[in-house]
Formats: sequence, structure tokens, C-alpha cells
Amino acid sequence: MTEATTTIENKTGIHARPASLFVQTASKFKSKVNIKAKGKTVDAKSILMIMSMGLVKGTEVTISADGPDEADAVKTLKELVDNKFGEE
Repeated sequence: MTEATTTIENKTGIHARPASLFVQTASKFKSKVNIKAKGKTVDAKSILMIMSMGLVKGTEVTISADGPDEADAVKTLKELVDNKFGEE
């Protein structure tokens, strides 16, 4: 298993567009991908689960993956968050 921790820096947090982008990106990988924040862990390939977390600016999230391409999955998704989903 590979994991990385980062912080949501988008002014508006993770709303529909970045959540959709996150799920689309996570779904490209064969590994099981999870996102953990506020003591809750959800499937990173489910937009409903990610939206239900209410991830606002300043929230620390841990992205984890387990499977054949876990390292690539975590690196790619962390970069997506760190680059503010290309929003700002």
C-alpha cells in the first residue's frame, strides 16, 4: 500500500467539478484508491462518497492506493490536489 497526505488549498474546497476530476483520474488506475479526511475513509472512485465528505479549504486528506499501479495512482492524485485541480 502507498499513501500520501496533502491539504486542500482551493478557495471553494472540493465541489462538483474538482470531485468529478478526482474520480475520473482515480478511475484510470487498477488499484483500489481511498481518500481519508476528518476520520472518515471513502472510495476515491465514487463522486457521491467524495462529495459527502464536505472537503473545504484547509482540510488535510490522505490518499491511499493498494494494487498494481498504487504508486502512480497516489502520485498523480496528490499532484492533482496540490495543483488545485487547475482552478487557480
